[in-house]
Amino acid sequence: MNAVVVTELGGPEVLTWTEIEDPVADDGVIVEVAAAGLNFIDTYQRSGLYPIRVPFIPGLEGSGTVVSAPAGSGFSAGDRVAWADGQGSYAERVSVHPSKLTRIPEGVEFDTAAAVMLQGMTAHYLAMDTFPLQPGHRCLVHAGAGGVGLLLIQIAKLAGADVYATVGSTDKADLARSAGADLVIDYTTTDFAAAITEAAGSRPLDVVYDGVGRATFQAGLGLLKRRGMMVTFGNASGPPDPVPPLTLMQNGSLYVTRPTMFDYVTNRTELDARARDLFGWVSDGRLDVRVGTRLPMRDAEQAHRMLEGRSTTGKVLLIP
Repeated sequence: MNAVVVTELGGPEVLTWTEIEDPVADDGVIVEVAAAGLNFIDTYQRSGLYPIRVPFIPGLEGSGTVVSAPAGSGFSAGDRVAWADGQGSYAERVSVHPSKLTRIPEGVEFDTAAAVMLQGMTAHYLAMDTFPLQPGHRCLVHAGAGGVGLLLIQIAKLAGADVYATVGSTDKADLARSAGADLVIDYTTTDFAAAITEAAGSRPLDVVYDGVGRATFQAGLGLLKRRGMMVTFGNASGPPDPVPPLTLMQNGSLYVTRPTMFDYVTNRTELDARARDLFGWVSDGRLDVRVGTRLPMRDAEQAHRMLEGRSTTGKVLLIP
């Protein structure tokens, strides 16, 4: 089979389409990959920001058809499955532990399933658990036209929250607005903190969901109300600068958390529950999963450059 292999850490140029041996089953389920999802965590592993041993095959997320499964796994050949934590998904076949697989319901396409798993699970735990949104809450979603952003805006609106969003262009503003954001700010032309303050008053936000990092973190802190929460879950512009604990006290006893999906999907029960919500919302039309770009998997280098250049909208999929 063929796969994208990283033999040394570095830039997108280290992603190489290579012929390798098929995966060994062990206690995993062998899946023929239909689509793999591109995520910022893939770039963090590739660059070395998140340590990983080389050589390795990138990719955590995908969808496909079971080729073979060990006895007692609960899966069998022909099952349609998706996953958000299957290292090595940039490949024609991958071995995924059965505890990390969920079935794709009828009526949900492979592309949609691959596109909603990791980013959808992320948006779900952020809005439902990290800071559980309720009617009347005000939240800020950075990168509102990105894969997580578009899903998070929609889930926040399902919860009854008021949603402010930042984007990087007029086209992206239209996307975030169509997802339901109440106020959309193009941060390339407008000071987002000043715009939100003008619209809603001083320090109006209950929570900031920040997947951008260094470029937006400090200004976001200044928008939080007393006992508000900063949820920093990504580093698209680099990791945020450290914040002295005393600063949090001086600004209203603020909370700062740095969650990861893997602490919110720790077992099959949690995985299936979140997937059931996401696939249910997709099926009944309440959650629109936008696939912005499909590229051949061999073009993973181009995909990484696009993502890191923040020139993508919605989900990017790699097709074997």
